Amino acid sequence: MRYPFLTAAFVFFSMLLPMSIMAGNPTANTERKGPPTGWSTFTRGGAVYQFDSDLDEGGSYEVSRFNIQAGMGYTWDPRTSLSLGLGYSADGYSFSQSERNGIAGMNPWDTVHSLSLSLPLRYGLSDEWSAFFMPSLRSTGESGASFGDTLTGGVLAGVAYRFGDRLTIGPGLGVISQLEESASVFPILIINWKITDRLSLETGRGLAATLGPGLSLNYRASQQWKFAVGGRYEKLRFRLDENGKVAGGIGEDTAIPLFVNCTYSFNPKATISLVGGVELEGELQVEDSDGNQIAKESGDPALFGGITFSLRL
Repeated sequence: MRYPFLTAAFVFFSMLLPMSIMAGNPTANTERKGPPTGWSTFTRGGAVYQFDSDLDEGGSYEVSRFNIQAGMGYTWDPRTSLSLGLGYSADGYSFSQSERNGIAGMNPWDTVHSLSLSLPLRYGLSDEWSAFFMPSLRSTGESGASFGDTLTGGVLAGVAYRFGDRLTIGPGLGVISQLEESASVFPILIINWKITDRLSLETGRGLAATLGPGLSLNYRASQQWKFAVGGRYEKLRFRLDENGKVAGGIGEDTAIPLFVNCTYSFNPKATISLVGGVELEGELQVEDSDGNQIAKESGDPALFGGITFSLRL
């Protein structure tokens, strides 16, 4: 595994709610501008298409990704809340077998389905300190995979410190189980820095249909328009069809996408975004049902583009 810290962070954060709910985003959770108390709901989702990427041993692959998430939460005060999030994603792979070698020739999987459940709790310890505790459960498998063999889970806990209205930063510790691999135990750092009134640097959830967390530099041009550039490390590890070519095996897709993003806000609660970029360091891996490697190949850089939305009520 090339980047164990980022890998573990991806597996966990792809299941979580927005950072403004979880860790005291200084632009959303100050005493003056905190969210209203009581119940609230959210929905977000999108679709992203990754164009052809040539593989080392011949052939190529492309991916159509779709994601939808919904949830609700209760806020007691601007620094204390409990939320429930549910998510579903489908990643449809298409392999070109013009050269019947390597992974493309195997055509090892088609559509991967993911279901997720998370229960983030944030509690204000003082005006500056807040604590968070976030258990989660996830099922990730190809169509036809045994559901019981697709399950992973984890928990993240930590604290965050608010340096006024512009900077929130905090450490955490996560424990995440993985399919046919030892559980990952890792530290993590959350940061949300409002550099100027228009410019901010953030970590947090990734775009709705592109997996994983990352780091993004955001520029708010107006009340309606926001632009961002950023990057992430992504990992999708899943159980294969129990009656497929690699019965009950493991598939893995990793990459480092660099992206640009343009977001339009219809109002403070409804947005739509266009996203595009390039995936670097793409790598596919096939393992048997015990986690022993069968094949592993790198892919050429691949362009991607898509559309996402977010709605809060």
